Parts: sequence; structure tokens; C-alpha cells
Amino acid sequence: MPANKFALLRYRIIDRCINNTGNPYPSKENLRTSCEEALYGSDGEHISVSTIEKDIWSMRNESELGYYAPISYHRDHKGYFYEEDGYSINEVQLNEEDLDAIRFAANTLIQFRDLPIFQQFDQAIGKIADRLSVAPNLDTTGVDKYMQFESTPSAHGSQYLSPLLHAARNKHPIILSYKKFSGKTEKKYSVHPYLLKEYRNRWYLLAWDPKMEFIRTFGCDRIKAINTDENTKFTTSSEFDSDEYFSHTVGITVIDNSPPVKVTLECDPILARYLTSQPLHPSQKITNRQELYTISLNVIITYELIQWIMGYSAEVTVKSPQSLKEILTLRLNKALKMSTT
Repeated sequence: MPANKFALLRYRIIDRCINNTGNPYPSKENLRTSCEEALYGSDGEHISVSTIEKDIWSMRNESELGYYAPISYHRDHKGYFYEEDGYSINEVQLNEEDLDAIRFAANTLIQFRDLPIFQQFDQAIGKIADRLSVAPNLDTTGVDKYMQFESTPSAHGSQYLSPLLHAARNKHPIILSYKKFSGKTEKKYSVHPYLLKEYRNRWYLLAWDPKMEFIRTFGCDRIKAINTDENTKFTTSSEFDSDEYFSHTVGITVIDNSPPVKVTLECDPILARYLTSQPLHPSQKITNRQELYTISLNVIITYELIQWIMGYSAEVTVKSPQSLKEILTLRLNKALKMSTT
């Protein structure tokens, strides 16, 4: 009997979990919770362990699926794995049932894109909608000749998102093996995971360091290993509010105890129109005086803000504060020196 759309979606989630090198040998309960969270969220319907058992049997034995997944159970690790290295059902050509499941999932996302909970994913959902509108049968033969969608490679470290989300939701402390871009060796950090945040196609972990008593930010692409303490729970600081924490920030950097300042920039009409369509920060205000436009922001001076201004240094004049002008002067002089030597 052909599988229904929800079963086909569960098979894809199970396949992804088994291939997750950051959390190998998932148990039935791991697979069950992953399917439940992905399909219904924390407040939705429930999936039983028996359903997962039937899914595994179907993936192994149902000829209608077009594959026989080599799923085995490892007694020592008490979890599931593929006997064939590098195997994935994603490598199998999609049949019509699979295509229906993808269309169903995509159209469901598109229907809910205006809800506040999905607004942070609006651009990604918009891309899905665009692709479906030009290729409703998911056949892009001939379309690619006339349309090129931006290709965003999967960021390194995405395999750690599931175990990090699990630890944050269940308030389990973790030990991270982490190597900075500037570091030569890995370093271990014992932290309490608070929040996963995406910025410019990279994922970051915000975690409380109980030893140093402040929040650290870790790039997930620099994480080398995660060890979760499933038997311990931490208490999230009542002072931490993710929306408030980033309310005065451009980017991912937050400087503790640094108050926001009024940043004033001047630019030409072209850049002003660009910023009108894609604001740099929610506090942004634009006013014009003849041919010049004034951009005002109430933000913390962060690395990302400085990098943005540097990128538009030929179109932007920093009017205030003086500290920001001095930072940019030093950087631009250094850039000029490097380009003329």
C-alpha cells in the first residue's frame, strides 16, 4: 500500500537523523521526537513509537518506495545506522508520491508565511514559492536556461543544530569542543545553550558561561564536537530575552553592558532607496535635505555595522558619533596603505 504524504515526510526526517554525524545512532525515541517537532512543532499532534517502527520497516521493505534502505540497529550504541556508508534515500530518484509530499509541505509553508513565527524565514519560503510558481511539477528542465536562483551552500556545522536545539529545549548543559578561526587548537567550553540564531546563512549559538558569568556566541561552523549532559538541567537567567538582547544590534555581535548610541550617516538618493526597501535596523529613520539623505540608527557599534559601512564607504559619510568616525578612519587608512604597497 503506498505511503501517505506524512509518512513520506517522516522517511526523509528519519534519513536525515540517521545521517546526522553530530548525533549518530539515533534511538527510536530520538527519531520519534525529531519527526514530531519537524512536522507539528512543540504544541502539535503526537507521533507514537509504533509509527516509527512501521516507518523503519517500510523504508527497509516497501518496494513501492523505489529503495530498500539498509537500516540496522547497533546494540552497543543502542541506535540506528546505515550498513552502507554514505547511503541516503535522497540519492534515490523521486517518484510521484515523493513529489506530491514535497509540494504538500511547500504549499503548507507558503500558506503560513505571514504568521509572526514564520516571518524570519520569509525569504526562504519566498524562494520556495517562486520555484513552485515557475515549475509546479518540480521539473526545472528548460527553466534554468532563463532563470538563475541564488545558490546558498549548506553552512558547515548544520549537523549540530538538532542536538543543540534538543539541549536548549530541555535545558541540558553541554560541553563544546570549539576552534576559533584565529585559534590553532580546540578549546572546551562548559555552557548552557540558550538560543540558536541565523545570520547571513550561518548559524550561531548563544550560551551562558556559568564560570565567566556572561553570554558567549559560538559559530556553529567552528564547533568540532558536542557532549550533552542528559542527566542535568540548568535554569535560564530571567534577565535573558532574545528579542531584547538583539534589539540594538546590527548582526550577531552583542557587547555586554554597552548602551546604544545614535549613529548618523549621510548618503546619496540611490543608497537611501536601497535602505528604504531593505532597512539596516528597525530603528532606522531616513530624512532628506536636497540631494543628501540622512540615515539615523539607535544601535550598538558592532563589528557587523562597521563592516557594512566599510562596504559602502564610497557612498556613505559618517556624521556621528566621533568614536565610530575614528574607527573607520583607522581602518580605511590601513586599507589604503595595504592597497598602495
